[in-house]
Amino acid sequence: MSNKISDKDKKDWENFLSNNESLRDKDINFSKKEIIKNKTYDLHGFTLDEANKKIKDIINNAYKKNIKKLIIITGKGIHSDNEKDPYVSKNLGILKHSVPFYINNNKELMNMVNEIKEADIDDGGSGAFYIYLKKK
Repeated sequence: MSNKISDKDKKDWENFLSNNESLRDKDINFSKKEIIKNKTYDLHGFTLDEANKKIKDIINNAYKKNIKKLIIITGKGIHSDNEKDPYVSKNLGILKHSVPFYINNNKELMNMVNEIKEADIDDGGSGAFYIYLKKK
C-alpha cells in the first residue's frame, strides 16, 4: 500500500475539517425500520372460560402496545378430560380449537385481528397458533 495521499484527497480532507460538516449516519434508516414485536403466552392448564377471558385481555393489551404477532400455546389436548364428559364436544372443548373459535366469533376482538393460523413447528406446531394483529 502506498503512503502517498493525492493533493485532491488532502484538499477534500481539509475542507471537511474546516466546514465542521458531519458524516451522514448510514445506519439511521436501519434503526428506524419497524421491528415486528412478538409475544408468547402459554394457556396450558386453563379452563375454557379462563382461557377465553385471558385471550381477550392478551389481545387488548397487545393491540394497545402495537405488538404485531402473538404466539398462543394451548397444547394439543391429548391430556384433556373431555373424553369422560359426554356433554362436552370432543373438539371444541379443547383449547386449540375453542380459543380460535372464540376469537373468530367475537367482533370486538376481530376488529384488532388480521389473521389466526397454526404455528410453525418451531413455535409449537399444532399445539399453538399465531394471532397477527392490525395496526392501531
